[in-house]
Amino acid sequence: MRTIAADLKTGKVGIFDVPEPELRAGGVLVRTEFSAISSGTERNTIDTSKKSLLGKALARPDLVKQVVESAKANGVLVAYQKVRARLDSFSSLGYSSSGTILAVADGISEFMPGDRVACAGAGYAGHSEVNFVPTNLVVKVPATVPMDAASLTTIGSIAMQGLRQGTVALGETVLVVGTGLLGVLAIQLARSAGCRVIAVDRDTVRVAKSLEFGAQLALNSDDPSLHGRIQEFSKYGPDVAIITAASNSVEPVELAAKVLRDRGRIIVLGAVPLGVSREIMYRKELSLILSRSYGPGRYDPNYEESGNDYPVGYVRWTERRNMESFLDLLAAGTVKVESLLGLRYDINHGIEAYDEIERSGAYTGVISYASPNSKLPAIATTSLGPSRIVPDTFRVGCIGAGNFARSVIFPALQKVDKICLQSIGSANGLSAMAAQRTFGFKESLQPSQVLSSAEVDAVFVLSQHDTHARYVVAALNNQKPVFVEKPLAIHRDELSAIRDTYQEQIKLGNSPFVMVGFNRRFAPATKRVRDFYSGRLEAMVVNIRVNAGYLARDHWTQQKLNGGRIIGEACHFVDWARAVIDVPILRVYASATPDAARYNRDNIVLTLSFADGSIANILYLANGDRSLGKELYEVFCEGAVARIEDFRRLEFYRGGKRQIEKLDGDKGHKEEILLTASSMQKQTSAPISFPELAEVCDAVFCAVDSLQYQLPVELGALATNSSFTSKYPLSFSHSE
Repeated sequence: MRTIAADLKTGKVGIFDVPEPELRAGGVLVRTEFSAISSGTERNTIDTSKKSLLGKALARPDLVKQVVESAKANGVLVAYQKVRARLDSFSSLGYSSSGTILAVADGISEFMPGDRVACAGAGYAGHSEVNFVPTNLVVKVPATVPMDAASLTTIGSIAMQGLRQGTVALGETVLVVGTGLLGVLAIQLARSAGCRVIAVDRDTVRVAKSLEFGAQLALNSDDPSLHGRIQEFSKYGPDVAIITAASNSVEPVELAAKVLRDRGRIIVLGAVPLGVSREIMYRKELSLILSRSYGPGRYDPNYEESGNDYPVGYVRWTERRNMESFLDLLAAGTVKVESLLGLRYDINHGIEAYDEIERSGAYTGVISYASPNSKLPAIATTSLGPSRIVPDTFRVGCIGAGNFARSVIFPALQKVDKICLQSIGSANGLSAMAAQRTFGFKESLQPSQVLSSAEVDAVFVLSQHDTHARYVVAALNNQKPVFVEKPLAIHRDELSAIRDTYQEQIKLGNSPFVMVGFNRRFAPATKRVRDFYSGRLEAMVVNIRVNAGYLARDHWTQQKLNGGRIIGEACHFVDWARAVIDVPILRVYASATPDAARYNRDNIVLTLSFADGSIANILYLANGDRSLGKELYEVFCEGAVARIEDFRRLEFYRGGKRQIEKLDGDKGHKEEILLTASSMQKQTSAPISFPELAEVCDAVFCAVDSLQYQLPVELGALATNSSFTSKYPLSFSHSE
């Protein structure tokens, strides 16, 4: 399909052919008919992309801080690789579109194929022929509203939320500073709410046009009589100022503060500095309020991605309900947008729209797409069927192209002899295309096509945690060796499905291959510790302290749909203990501090009991300071001690002597990938046995259960029959 995106490396906007998104849980697939260009927001993305590396750093000091912290924790090279991976990618453009639903995920009853809808969200409602959109970012379009007008719904909702934040009341005077697209929509919405409206802009043409959109007084910001005319019109001064301008100057906010009445409200929608004079704000006791995009729910993954709505009795106007309200106003003719839709381009000429908007001063541009009955260009795909081995070349397909995959896994695969990077697939076709360009994959496909392609000999699953299990099951059913980044599964029914499929393949006479990305057991330091205790006769005591650091509750790893940090990250350290002690885990006891409101129960102590009497104590902590090293491993056994600090320092204590070694921080990624790829090529067993992988996964589930029941939990005691296979297909076939 065709999509418009910005190259973050060069800043150039282009039209790219990428795989269509696949239907996922909690959303719908929409064939786009129109998408609106938000010139201010999109131009900012493009302009930032065009900056030099220094310019990008100055524009995003928050990201520079993250890079510095990463360099301190993991080394300069790792930080550099992450920065390079982030920059060598594409950014989708657009966030407001309209179209027709093609497919609906299971469990969604409010939509059906053929529904006319308006869509919202960066990364969801972009300038693409087909988009996957979560249900809380989709609303039905009334029959009387043209689809081109409906494409402005999201932008209209931003203006609407601004007025709601200002608690605008009937009869109040509203000052709109900035009469671009958001501004003229805000003018119409304020008039529809029974308000008197003043418009101010520095563009003389737009000042005049604002009268056509309903402003009763329109002034140039440079007009020397501006203050007097506003005072004369409003009598007491405006009640509310809506700042929709985009500027590097504090003048828009200063202007509003000077002309507002006593105890007036300033609502900021546009990207402007907030350094308004305290003296002005204090003397009038003004309120300064920011309006967060299109309404409550924005930036909340539980709302936007998981589909959890807020009760209408407590949150009347969510972003979705704002979208519905704006469409109702369009249907009633209260808000008119026809004059805003004059500049339109076919998707094949969509790039020209950006230059035309800037040159002509148009409020927006609308991109139109092929009608539902027209045939789209086919995505180049391979023939599908059982794998066949090509002599001397082993073809790898990868699913997922995030930062970790691009900075760690793909470079490691490139260095493996006789490996061919064949196919790359991801939920976001742009990230797959970026990986194809950077790492030389022969093709970018949909994830299901990677799993079933006859040109792919093995699959590496590097996608988000909630997809791991079903991709592993599909790979096994397609008789493909599979490497999956941790965790193997995030629910017990998923683990049961993997186990069942693995055993079924054995019954069919096949040799299933599953490997999980537990890299730390392959680190040089880990090997040295195992050698140090070779031939031990006593039980071990292992202590692992992980200064993981705080992550906000809206971080993707914290979300329930991804399993959370304990399942998704602490599994690394359970595996390390399992690898060093090298006997089965019998039971798990877990406890956590009660500060769940802030730390989401991320301060946890796990105690693992092993079959030979060994004990492992794992402290996974979010309440520490990042200036302390992240990982500390200590092993006590037979009067000796081994100690690893961040894989950069290794210490051994035995017989009253201490041995210290300095290391390079190698956490075992390269060795892990090399061993995995070699085993796949030679069709030998995976570097970690499947029972051991399943055991580690089960142990982490037991930790979660132990937190809930506040009791030790035996491995396997709470295993349930799989209901997972009824939710997801066990294989992807050509017929799908």
